[in-house]
Amino acid sequence: MQLYKNHQLKIYNSLSGEKEVFKPVHAGNIGMYVCGPTVYSNVHLGNVRTFMSFDMIFRYFLHLEYKVRYVRNITDVGHIVDDVDDGEDKIAKKARVEQLEPMEIVQRYTVDFHDVLNQFNFLPPSIEPTATGHIIEQIEIVSQIIEKGFAYEKNGSVYFDVVKFNENNHYGKLSGRNIDEMLANTRDTDGQSDKKNPQDFALWKKAEPEHIMRWPSPWGVGFPGWHLECTAMSTKYLGETFDIHGGGMDLKFPHHECEIAQNEACTGKSPVNYWMHANMLNLNGKKMSKSTGNNLLPAEIYSGGSPFLSKAFSANVARFFMMQAHYRSILDFTNDGILAAEKGFNRLMEGLDILKELQPSVTSTLDIATWKQSCYAAMNDDFNTPILIANLFEGIKFVNLINDGKETLTAVDLKTLSETLNTFTFDVIGVKDEKCGADNSEKLDGVVEMLIGMRNEARANKNFALSDQIRDQLLELGIQLKDGKDGTTFTV
Repeated sequence: MQLYKNHQLKIYNSLSGEKEVFKPVHAGNIGMYVCGPTVYSNVHLGNVRTFMSFDMIFRYFLHLEYKVRYVRNITDVGHIVDDVDDGEDKIAKKARVEQLEPMEIVQRYTVDFHDVLNQFNFLPPSIEPTATGHIIEQIEIVSQIIEKGFAYEKNGSVYFDVVKFNENNHYGKLSGRNIDEMLANTRDTDGQSDKKNPQDFALWKKAEPEHIMRWPSPWGVGFPGWHLECTAMSTKYLGETFDIHGGGMDLKFPHHECEIAQNEACTGKSPVNYWMHANMLNLNGKKMSKSTGNNLLPAEIYSGGSPFLSKAFSANVARFFMMQAHYRSILDFTNDGILAAEKGFNRLMEGLDILKELQPSVTSTLDIATWKQSCYAAMNDDFNTPILIANLFEGIKFVNLINDGKETLTAVDLKTLSETLNTFTFDVIGVKDEKCGADNSEKLDGVVEMLIGMRNEARANKNFALSDQIRDQLLELGIQLKDGKDGTTFTV
C-alpha cells in the first residue's frame, strides 16, 4: 500500500488563508506547477530559497509514493514585467547592453540556473517548458479570452478587461484586494492610454521596431504579456484544474492573480486547488538588493568571496540553514546564522556516522515508533521542516545515548531509527552525504595523525603552547581533537 494512504497532509492554501487537508484531483497523482526564473541574470539566493522550498515539497510527495508531475517553467521570452506594461523587457535590455542575441543571454543564464541548483542538490522537475516554446498556445488562449468577451484589441495590443471580468467573478481574491479600491487609488500613467481601465493588463503587446523578440499574431507582430505563459504551460501539462501552483510571495499580485483571471475567463473553472507561496530571504535584517549592495550570490557562499561572510560554506550547509526555517516565514541570512547551521549540520553527519556502527540489543529502552511518527507529523503539518529537524536531532541524541551504553534498541528498532534518520535527512531535507572520496579521506587521516603525533611530542617536551596551537588551528579548520585514556582521536 502506498505510504500516502497512511498520512493526512495539511497544506496552507493562500487562496483560503487556512491550512486545508490535501486531496489531489486524481487519487495518488499530483500536478504541481512552480513559476521558474526569468533568465536574464545570475540566479540570486532569494530565488534559490523559493525553488528549494518546492524541491523539498516535491521530495516529500515522492517519499509518500505519490506519482508527481512537477512543472517548472523557464521564462526565456522578452516581455514587460511592470504593472503598466511599459518599458524595455529585461532579456532584450541585457542583450542590447552586452551586444548579444537574446537567446545567447537566455542560454548563458539558463545554464547558470541549472548549475546553481545542482550545487544545492535539487531534483530536476518532470517538465521544464520554455515560454518561447509555447507561443502558439499563448496566442490561442488570447483568442479564446477575446471570444469570451473578457479582452479587447487596441492598436496591435490585446488587454484583459478586469472590470468586465469582475462583474461575475472576483479579481483580487488571491491577494485580498478590492477592485473598486484599486481603481480608485490608481492614477493615470503614461503608456496606459490604450487601456479601458488602469487595472487592465496586457495579454499581447505590439512590438515596436526596436523590440528584438517578436512573433506574428492575429493582432500584428508582438510578444506575449508576462502572465500569459504560465497559464498556457500549466494547463497544457496539468489540465484546466490541477493541484498545486507555487511561487514566491512577491508573485501573488499581480502575476498569480492575473493567472487566475485568465484561466477562469478562458475555461470558466478555477485553475488551482492549492496556491502555495514561499516567503522572502533577507540579508542581515534587510531586503536583498543588487542596487544597494545588500546582496549575496550562491557562488559567494561556497567561494567565501563575500564581505558578509567570515569564511566559505558548502552549498550543503546553506541548504541545511534554509531548511531550518518554515517555507512561509521570512528567513534572515546572517554569518552567525550559517555558522550555527554548519555546527548543527556537522553534528547531524557525525551522528549518522556513529549510527552505522551501532549494534542491536535484546530489548529497546527508547520509543522509536512514536519518535518516527513525530517526524511525519511535522512534515504533514504544512511541511514544517524546523520541527522535523528538531526531531532529527532528537534521533541523533538517541544515537549518542546508545553509543554511550545508556540506552538500547532491538535490531528492528535500530533499523527503523536508521532508515528514518537517513530518509528525512537525505531524501526529504535534501542535503547530500558530505564525505571526502576514499583517497582524500585516507590522506586527511594521515595528515591529522601526523599532526597528532607532533602535538603529543610537544606535550611530552612540555611545549604546551605548540600543543595548544596545533589543537586550536585544527579546530578552526573544522577538525576537533578528543583526548582520551586510549589516546587522541579526531572528528571532522
